[in-house]
Amino acid sequence: MATIIDSTNLGAVPGGVPENRDRLFLASCVALIVTSMTFALRAGILGDLAADFGLSDAQLGWVNSMNFFGFPVAMMVGGAIYNKVGPKNLLWLAFASHLLGLILTITAGGFYGLLISTFLVGFANGSVEAACNPLIADMYPDKQGEMLNKFHVWFPGGIVIGSVLAFALGDAVSWQVLIGIILIPTAIYGFLMLGQAFPRSVNISADTGENVKGVFTPLFLVIALLMTMTATTEFGATQWVERILGSAGANPMILLAMTAGIMAAGRYFAGPLINSLDTTGVLLGSAILACAGLFILSSVTGGMVYVGTAVFALGICYFWPNMLAFTAENLSSTGALGMSLIGGAGMLGAGIWNPIIGGWIDSGRQEALAAGLSGEAAELATGQAALGNIALFPLVLIGAFAILYFFMKRRRKATEAEVLSVPGSAM
Repeated sequence: MATIIDSTNLGAVPGGVPENRDRLFLASCVALIVTSMTFALRAGILGDLAADFGLSDAQLGWVNSMNFFGFPVAMMVGGAIYNKVGPKNLLWLAFASHLLGLILTITAGGFYGLLISTFLVGFANGSVEAACNPLIADMYPDKQGEMLNKFHVWFPGGIVIGSVLAFALGDAVSWQVLIGIILIPTAIYGFLMLGQAFPRSVNISADTGENVKGVFTPLFLVIALLMTMTATTEFGATQWVERILGSAGANPMILLAMTAGIMAAGRYFAGPLINSLDTTGVLLGSAILACAGLFILSSVTGGMVYVGTAVFALGICYFWPNMLAFTAENLSSTGALGMSLIGGAGMLGAGIWNPIIGGWIDSGRQEALAAGLSGEAAELATGQAALGNIALFPLVLIGAFAILYFFMKRRRKATEAEVLSVPGSAM
């Protein structure tokens, strides 16, 4: 007997699981690779941009921040209209914005051109997250946390690809060529979407009124605030790796690739860890490791930089996907809107702090020079001081996630007790 396909849910089979979900998941992963390559390659060309356009570190911070500002704008808008337009239109919007933003970056003539093009790339990156996070949660209702972690494998995965390319080709080609390479995976995810039907929301809340009501709850607002700190911990260090650790006795692009490789492996095998510690326990452990890693990096040189980087990578590994998973599992009434706003809050926080971090580097360098340091010694002291400042974010998160862990544990026990009090519930 042939499967009857509902015209309101094209491409779906009974149970709301689309027949082509593996292809859509693959397209989502490649789109995320594009997103992460823009982060990795931009981190690798900051020195070139400073030299070509005569930019200060504070100005580079503003260029970086446009990526982080464009991202939350797209996520907030995308989350608000997701129920109306669906993931297909949002992902095509991401494709068009990636294409335009990358071309404008390559042809940018100065500071303001870089601001505009970087904002467009950030908007594209946010559109990918706004479309794909709820799409994946909807397509895999039985394993949301696992599949969101597997999807986000490809953020560090793309950073590995981008940082290796920057390391291998950085001296042989111009920074414009490096950015142009990102157009290749952009074309691939566009091809994977061609002719594909996307499912409508079946396994996540698609009631916009209910979504908005769920967003204005104390727990959601706390998670959004914590997301700004987890994202700043992650991107505050990785986006400035060349400027911060360039004089620490280790290759910055190798450090970035190493960080991303550890993150990718950790996320791929996240399932058993989440099952044993649950999401909040994983987040608490992540904050502890991230804080320890940054303190190590702020005080060592040479080979120990790789040790500190490994600890830091294990720390930030689970932040982003598990903040989203926590939202999907414990704040399910917020739907696509909630997941988008959480991601947007993270990027907005990182965007706000990026120019400040750039300012820390500028002022730290002035202090180092005033103290009589010069050359690489001054740059080393500057980078270590910046990392010490960034370490304050995970230090605060340790306390916050400890409170959240015990709060959620108590709430689960209360819920279980309430269920068991209902006659016949023991069965």
